[in-house]
Amino acid sequence: MTSVVSRELDPRLLEHRRELTGYCYRMLGSSFDADDAVQETMVRAWRGLADFEGRSALRSWLYRIATNVCLDQLSGRKRRALPMDLSGSPWQPVEASLAAQRPATAWVEPVLDRQVVPEDGDPAEQAVARESIRLAFVAALQHLPPRQRAVLLLREVLRWKADEVAQLLDTTVASVNSALQRARATLAGVGAEIDPRPLEPGEADLLRRYVDAFERYDIDAFVALLHEDATQHMPPFEMWLRGPADIGAWMRGPGAGCRGSRVVPTRANGSPAFAQYRPRAGGGHEPWALHVLEVEAGRIAHISSFLDLGTSLFRRLGLPVQPA
Repeated sequence: MTSVVSRELDPRLLEHRRELTGYCYRMLGSSFDADDAVQETMVRAWRGLADFEGRSALRSWLYRIATNVCLDQLSGRKRRALPMDLSGSPWQPVEASLAAQRPATAWVEPVLDRQVVPEDGDPAEQAVARESIRLAFVAALQHLPPRQRAVLLLREVLRWKADEVAQLLDTTVASVNSALQRARATLAGVGAEIDPRPLEPGEADLLRRYVDAFERYDIDAFVALLHEDATQHMPPFEMWLRGPADIGAWMRGPGAGCRGSRVVPTRANGSPAFAQYRPRAGGGHEPWALHVLEVEAGRIAHISSFLDLGTSLFRRLGLPVQPA
């Protein structure tokens, strides 16, 4: 059914797939749920296109459908989170910390930039698009009730006018403005804002040294690249670590199986990222983790390591299953 519909979709619908995927990802906190939501949006639009007859802009109509699909998906669901959202204190860098884990549906999941950020267009809009898919911001969005989430994204990220959002949500301008005010207050309370950042000076060299230290598994060189308050978390595990000493202790201890890995640069969640392939017993390498990095003041400040533990993460993201 899905493949047949995809082949028959009007090209005008497909032109909006990438931006709709970005919107649904921010709403749902999962690139895989976003793919499903966009597919459902396309199916509904395909079925209703004959009756649409240009009564409003096609793009606005698609966003209306996508919003309703996302609201349906979010009904009754618990919010997705990052491990640091669940515990105010870091864990110990010992194997016993791996005892607690949660299913994939509990976590904010990564998305590749190429799936959701426009390839061309206004540089300022691209900067906002990248900033609004950063993991911390997407996790903060999950604190908002679904309709507030939609209002904030439509107004603050997509720059829709209040009356356009009111029409999409079948509500009033006053209700939209009130929802936006409450959403802003909630995000401010969790320290989230959209603040596009320029490329850090020397970032390219920092990332090159990161790759070199990781592939040589030179932990002294690796931790020297970390910010003094650097953090790392590893969904699906609840544990998270803070500080170069503990991150280094983990890599020398329970994480030592990553020695000999290969890493391939990519971009995810508006940040530099690396697909890691760990040595496989018997030879070769296998998909292991997607590491999404945050750089601050010339150092690696955050490492979000999304482990591919039987979840086909790489395949679902469209990453190669073998390093080049």
